Amino acid sequence: MHYITAGESHGPGLTAIVSGVPAGLKVSADQINSDLARRQAGYGRGGRQKIERDVVEVTGGVRFGRTLGSPVSLTVRNRDWENWTGRMAAFGEPPADLEREVSPRPGHADLVGALRTDTDDCRNVLERASARETAARVAAAGIAREFLAELGVEVFSYVASIGDVALAEDDALLAAPDYKPLDIELSEVRCPDAETSEAMKRAIDAAREAGESLGGTFRVVATGLLPGLGGYATGPERLTSRIGAALLSIPAIKGVEFGLGFAAARRPGSQVHDPILADAQAGFTRASNNAGGLEGGMTTGMPLIVTAAMKPIPTLMTPLATVNMDTLEPTQASRERSDVCAVPACAVVAEGEVAFALANAYQDAFGCTNMTDIKAAIRAYKQRIRTMSR
Repeated sequence: MHYITAGESHGPGLTAIVSGVPAGLKVSADQINSDLARRQAGYGRGGRQKIERDVVEVTGGVRFGRTLGSPVSLTVRNRDWENWTGRMAAFGEPPADLEREVSPRPGHADLVGALRTDTDDCRNVLERASARETAARVAAAGIAREFLAELGVEVFSYVASIGDVALAEDDALLAAPDYKPLDIELSEVRCPDAETSEAMKRAIDAAREAGESLGGTFRVVATGLLPGLGGYATGPERLTSRIGAALLSIPAIKGVEFGLGFAAARRPGSQVHDPILADAQAGFTRASNNAGGLEGGMTTGMPLIVTAAMKPIPTLMTPLATVNMDTLEPTQASRERSDVCAVPACAVVAEGEVAFALANAYQDAFGCTNMTDIKAAIRAYKQRIRTMSR
């Protein structure tokens, strides 16, 4: 199952096409719209979210609420397009008063994208490099999430830190799977602790007053996974490489950790690796989950726990120094309408990326033609590994 997106931040809309979707999968537009709304929410978001009210249009691959086995086509319209029709028209001549973007922002794709594509207008780059593109990703991921849900897999996320304010967790790997999604979504910063949420909001307020932006960290958790998904024989088969690549494809993600992550490098092996147990009902399991649910590039059956770090948004209301691409003179970076902090929203996007990687791992192991055959293959697999652990 793979997706491709098209569209610009201020174009008519964003489109996603999801291929490799098995037939017979129940799909809900309401569920996709719920995820789109979560992506738009969060304390610290900017004025764009007051304009857009993202709603998905399913234009292919689904009939009467179930997939046909053909590519699924999805569209999210940009309401702000009506204010940009002259500046972002697909055809015709540019308006006489068109102002080119020639003051690239440090930390954004503006300058290096302009150099790569031989353009003297950063608008040609920033429109696609914008995080607005992730609305199409979230819509597409709705298909992967529905697939996993039908197989008993839940994927959720929560914010662990914003700026220097961090959620205090004695053992995040133990606590993460038990957080209640409702508690997370009731927080304006998608943090499961009310006191920490308020401290995060105060940090965002201070950054806004200073003309600054803030990044942070979040965790994506997946429960209900079968053991043995992924692979060990080649690099691309490993689920660690697939999930890592998927998360790092999100704009502003600068680091990914599985389980203990970098902390594992500071401990001896006896304090890192998870002892193996055999249970008559659960089969092979682990006494701990320091690996974060992945071992040798494959799922262990324990909850998947992956942490990602998001850098601060590069658009600052107190701009950094840059160079005017026309005059080569020093100037201030351009200012697009932007967020102060989008860590809670980024975590929702990351859920979708992880869901796609997991959905592909299930399809690699159990087929991809239709849901009936996939479920039958999973039942046979469960029976076989249950027998091995007795």
